[in-house]
Amino acid sequence: MSANVTGANTWTIAAARDALRKGEISAVDLTMSCLTAIDAGDGLNAFVHKTPEIALEQARAADARLAGGEAPAMCGIPLGIKDLFCTKGVPSQAASNILKGFKPEYESTVTSKLFDAGAVMLGKLNMDEFAMGSSNETSAYGDAVNPWRVDDRKLTPGGSSGGSAAAVAADLCLAATGTDTGGSIRQPAAFTGIVGIKPTYGRVSRWGIVAFASSLDQAGPMTKSVRDAAIMLQAMCGHDPKDSTSADIPVPDFEAALTGDIRGRVIGIPKEYRMDGMPAEIEALWARGIEMLKDAGAEVRDISLPHTKFALPAYYVIAPAEASSNLARYDGVRYGHRAKLAAGDGITEMYEKTRAEGFGPEVQRRIMVGTYVLSAGFYDAYYNRARKVRALIKRDFELAFADGVDAILTPATPSAAFGLGEMADADPVQMYLNDVFTVTVNLAGLPGVAVPVGLDAQGLPLGLQLIGRPWDEAQLLNYAHVLESRAGFVAKADKWW
Repeated sequence: MSANVTGANTWTIAAARDALRKGEISAVDLTMSCLTAIDAGDGLNAFVHKTPEIALEQARAADARLAGGEAPAMCGIPLGIKDLFCTKGVPSQAASNILKGFKPEYESTVTSKLFDAGAVMLGKLNMDEFAMGSSNETSAYGDAVNPWRVDDRKLTPGGSSGGSAAAVAADLCLAATGTDTGGSIRQPAAFTGIVGIKPTYGRVSRWGIVAFASSLDQAGPMTKSVRDAAIMLQAMCGHDPKDSTSADIPVPDFEAALTGDIRGRVIGIPKEYRMDGMPAEIEALWARGIEMLKDAGAEVRDISLPHTKFALPAYYVIAPAEASSNLARYDGVRYGHRAKLAAGDGITEMYEKTRAEGFGPEVQRRIMVGTYVLSAGFYDAYYNRARKVRALIKRDFELAFADGVDAILTPATPSAAFGLGEMADADPVQMYLNDVFTVTVNLAGLPGVAVPVGLDAQGLPLGLQLIGRPWDEAQLLNYAHVLESRAGFVAKADKWW
C-alpha cells in the first residue's frame, strides 16, 4: 500500500491507471480515498446506496490482477453507477418508489463489462425518477445537488444523470455511468464542468438497464476528461446477443484515436441552433469554440438542419409513448412496491393504488401523455406524425454528413445550471426546453459529446456539444480532445459541502 493517498480521488482514470500499473498506489488505497470523499460529500445527495464492502472486495481482486501483470485499463478504477443500471444483489430502483427494495438477481451488461475489466463499484447514484427529468428533482431520493454554487443558491446538477455528474465533478469517484435518452448525459455534464458522451444507438448494450424509451436510451461514461471518456467507453462497448439492438461491429481503440490532429476536417455549424432569445454568453461560447477548431486546422462550414425546430415536440411524443408501454410492467404483482388494499379491493384497485403511490408526478404526467398519443383516434395524429418527423431529422444529418461534414458543433445547453426549485412551479415545457440542443442526437441515433469550455459571468461551467457520424465515436472524441485542450478548462467547484 502507498504511503500517501491524500487526494487520489481527484485523479483522472488515465492518471490512476498509470499509477496503479507502476505500483505507486494500490486499488484498495485508491478506493479508500473515494469512500472517504463520498462520506464527506453526503450534502450533495449524489450517492444513494453506498457499497463499501463490495468496493473493497473488488479493489483487492484488482490488486491481485495488477500484481499478476493482468491490468486492463479500468482495473482498480473506482466508479459510481447510476441507479438505472441493474446491479446484482444491490438496490436498483431507478429513483422510484415503485421499485423500492428491488435487488436484481442479475447484472446489467454494462456493469458486467466494467467489473470484468477490473472496475470497482463505490455505490449507486441519484437520478431523476425513471430518467424522466432535467434537474434531478423528480427523484424519490430527493434532489442531487451541483457541487458548483453561487452565493447560497443550491443549483441543479442537471438530469437525469444528475447524481453521476455531481459525483464526478465533486471528485467522489473517478468516473460514473450515465444514460442518455434526450440529453441526460450531456446536459448534466455541461452543468457540472465534466465530459459526457452518448454513443451511437446500439454501440452499448441496453440489457439490464431499466427502460425509459427503448428506441432512444443509450448508456455512456461521465468523466473528468475526454481521454477518460475514451478509456471507459472502450470497456463499456461491444456486441451483446441479449440486446436485439446491440450492433455487431468492431470496437476501435478510442484512446489511440486522440491524436489531436483535425487538420482538413469539416465542422458544421447549424443555423437552426441559433435560436431566438439565446443568451449572449452561449453565443460567445459557441463562437469561441468555432475559433478554437479553426485554429486547430479544421474547416468550419455553415450548414442547415431544417427540421430541428420540430425535434422537441416530436421527442416529447415518442419518448412518453414508449415510456407508457415500458412502465406498464410495474403493477405491484411481481416485484417492487405494492399498495395496501382495503377490504373488497380487487386487482384493478391494486393497480391504481400501487401506481398512484409508486410513480411520482412527472412520471405520471409522461405516462398519461404517452397513453394519450397511442390511443385510438390519436395514434396517427400524434405518434405516427412524430415518427415521420424523426425520420426527417435523421435525414437532415445524413445529408450534412454526405456533403462532407465530419462533425457538428453546437451549444450543449441553453444556459448554465439553474437553482433547485426555481422551475418547480413553472410550466413543464420550460423544463423540457433544457433538452433543445440534445434531443436531435437521440432521435437520429447519433453519437454526441459535451465538453466543458468556459464559465459564465457567475463562474458556472458552460459546455459545447459535438455531434458525430454514426459509429464514429473515435474521431468524435478526437475533436472533443482538441476542443478540451484548447479551452484549457481547469476550474474546480469549491468544496462547500
